[in-house]
Amino acid sequence: MSKVIILSGSPSTQSRLYGLINYTTEQLQESGAEIILLNVADLPAEDLVKANFNSPDITAALALITAADAIIVASPVYKAAYSGLLKIFLDLVPQEGLRDKPVLPLFIGGTLAHLLVIDYALKPVLNALGGRHILGGVYAVDQWVERLPDGGYGLSQELVARLDRSVKELNELLK
Repeated sequence: MSKVIILSGSPSTQSRLYGLINYTTEQLQESGAEIILLNVADLPAEDLVKANFNSPDITAALALITAADAIIVASPVYKAAYSGLLKIFLDLVPQEGLRDKPVLPLFIGGTLAHLLVIDYALKPVLNALGGRHILGGVYAVDQWVERLPDGGYGLSQELVARLDRSVKELNELLK
């Protein structure tokens, strides 16, 4: 069974980003993967900001990254880049911490104008962390994710198709 860590850089669990995360989680679980969601916002802020490598929470989070077969990096887009919360965590990942792990970016933003955030903002950092197999990723616009009355999310057909392609590609790499 493959272990996939979903690293969420969203400061809010109410973000539409969780529509993408939840859908991807379900698809990967159906294919037999073990999914662990790591919400960076749940880690102690002071330990993140001060890069406290002795923090049990930081140590445990980094151990999840080390033990993973694949990483999904998920973030909302703010000011044409991924969240500062995600960046502060990525700064703690060892330089070769993503070596030999497929990485799938999942991003959401308010406009298509930020479509290239994955290529221009995220991929150089992932590459610096040893990530050599970075999938194309999925960028979604807020309008493609509807909040449902039951607390779930409805995704546009286009978004579902793109997520399905990315999950299929990730599954192929995990075989």
